[in-house]
Parts: sequence; C-alpha cells; structure tokens
Amino acid sequence: MKTLALTAAFGLLAGAAVAESHAMAPSGDAAAGEEIFARNCVSCHVIVNDDGETLAGRNSRTGPNLFAVTTRGIGMVEDFRYSDAILALGEQGEMWTEENFVGYAQDPTGWLREITENNRARGNMAFQLRSEEDALNVYAYLHSLAPAEEAEADSN
Repeated sequence: MKTLALTAAFGLLAGAAVAESHAMAPSGDAAAGEEIFARNCVSCHVIVNDDGETLAGRNSRTGPNLFAVTTRGIGMVEDFRYSDAILALGEQGEMWTEENFVGYAQDPTGWLREITENNRARGNMAFQLRSEEDALNVYAYLHSLAPAEEAEADSN
C-alpha cells in the first residue's frame, strides 16, 4: 500500500514538474505562426533584432517592434505611444506571457478591460486574430525569434 501511495505521489509531482517545464514553451506551431504573421501582422508590426536586422514585417511604425516580445514586459518598447491601460499593466510588471498575448491578440480592448477591471480601457490595436489557434501560432513564431540565450533558458 505504501508503494502505491508513493508511486501516486511521485506521479503527481512528476506531472506538475512537466507542466511547469512546459509553461514557458509556446504551445503553438511557429511555422504556421510565421504564415499568419506575414498575412496579418506585417502591415503594422516589424521584428527588428538588437543588431538592427529586420527579421519580419515592415517598419510602418503603426505597432511596436515585436522582437523579444515573449520575453519582456507589457508596454516596454521605448518611444512607442501605448494606451494608458497598456502602460499601467507594464508599470505593474505584467509580462507578455502566452496567455496574455493570446487574449490581447484576439480582442485587445476586451482583454484590457477584463485584466484591468476598467470598462473604459482601450487598446490601440484594431486588428484581431480570429482564432485562439492563430494567436498561439503567432506567439510561437515570435518566441522562435527571441534572442538565443533567452530561448535556451526557456528550453531548460
């Protein structure tokens, strides 16, 4: 009986450890996300790395640079004019986690109103990704372009 209880306890702990280790890894398909990004996001967003190399998008300056978005706080691109609600979330230390990104990408204003509990909050992004799968895939694509040392830390 003790062996069964220990095995069950170990199984629960191992399951929790596996779930935690995957919490940082995106659940979407990066290749599919690249296609979705190219079709829907490039007109407003650019992905320019720290060396100034454009990885995707056009520099329309409508939306912020999305390089390393999956590893940074909300509203943290210097000199970008964010909505007050986004700035407030950044000041509170909120990060662009997969869950936050997916919620925002599907319904920017609705997500901001829900997370801030402010019915007057508004997002600047008018476009919405139609499906959760599309948003997950775009997040995975953006994560795949994160700086190597940050991507390696997430895979450990």
